[in-house]
Amino acid sequence: MKITTFDPLILSPKADDVIEVFGALGFEKTHAPVTETETMDITSTRMKDINGFHVDVADLNILPQDMIYIRMNVDDFSEAYDILIRHGFKNTRGDGTVETGYSRSATMVSPSGFTIVLVEHIKKD
Repeated sequence: MKITTFDPLILSPKADDVIEVFGALGFEKTHAPVTETETMDITSTRMKDINGFHVDVADLNILPQDMIYIRMNVDDFSEAYDILIRHGFKNTRGDGTVETGYSRSATMVSPSGFTIVLVEHIKKD
């Protein structure tokens, strides 16, 4: 299993404000995909600076305040998921995942409380 992306993911009810701060720090928007979930559509803005660092900002107006997660993209979701489970992580959806036409993801919480959003992009032939 290979980790292809590892960066902070900020979930925010005021995503535009967060994006503005990172813009002032030299980050530029690279893309902003919309993910459809069972309850809402979530826009996640990916930003990158000249050094190659990334930050993702997800617009979740249902939250009372910002939350910070780690986004980890992998090339083998099942293998990464099993590793996290063996280390005591719990999936916030039980055994469920968010499946879109382009990705599969699960929010995994460690025994000590930090959270990883595990993502595998689905490659279309």
